[in-house]
Amino acid sequence: MTETHPAHCWLTDMDGVLVHEEHALPGAADFIAELTSTGARFQVLTNNSIYTPRDLQARLSASGIELPEESIWTSALATADFLSTQKPNGSAYVIGEAGLTTALHDVGYVLTDRNPDYVVLGETRTYSFEAITRAIRLVEAGARLIATNPDPTGPSSEGSLPATGSVAALITRASGVEPYFVGKPNALMMRSALNRIDAHSESTIMIGDRMDTDIRSGMEAGLRTVLVLSGSTKESEVDRYPYRSTWIKPSIAEVVPLVRELAGQPHLLP
Repeated sequence: MTETHPAHCWLTDMDGVLVHEEHALPGAADFIAELTSTGARFQVLTNNSIYTPRDLQARLSASGIELPEESIWTSALATADFLSTQKPNGSAYVIGEAGLTTALHDVGYVLTDRNPDYVVLGETRTYSFEAITRAIRLVEAGARLIATNPDPTGPSSEGSLPATGSVAALITRASGVEPYFVGKPNALMMRSALNRIDAHSESTIMIGDRMDTDIRSGMEAGLRTVLVLSGSTKESEVDRYPYRSTWIKPSIAEVVPLVRELAGQPHLLP
């Protein structure tokens, strides 16, 4: 038995934890309701940069999960937040969709293909060879290369699709310049989410379905972590990793009692 500090704040991944192919996973709505009823501050995180928080709120609502738009933190928002601190009111050539372009506009960035400060690569449904070629030439000319997330593939009903990480590798191979990835597993995304809800690492828990992104980034940000086995990482794969999750649960439904336990004073847990 070890003493465990209470948890007043929660970060959770979206796909594989709360939803799967736009259908709510069992217990997801109960989990959000429990956080709300206990007064916990929380953020739902996603590496997907395609959608705005408003879009994602509507998609979650359609699946039966209700939460405010302000409780969603995407890699696009984290990227815009990062760039606004590095070079306020800068300029960028963007390959991406509304989630990314809106986030950059909102922090005062100008989107241009003429001598931009940055090339910013995000997720899109259709990568244009012309746009990728333009990005390579701008990077060769001195633009700094930023990517929202390193995920090499994304899911579709017909199988895997090339995603940001794969296209970033193409640009790197052609230009010789490595990108800076803002999204998970970069702990920067965790820290920006913590700042958003004025949370401290010692009283915050990160939930995810991937050991290599969610759990790693949570651990590196100093958070306790919960791996749920409803998504990418299977129980048989856990021991392959050199780091551990604080808890392992079959699904988000089994995390609901943990929210209740950790909402109070420090106590003993197995």
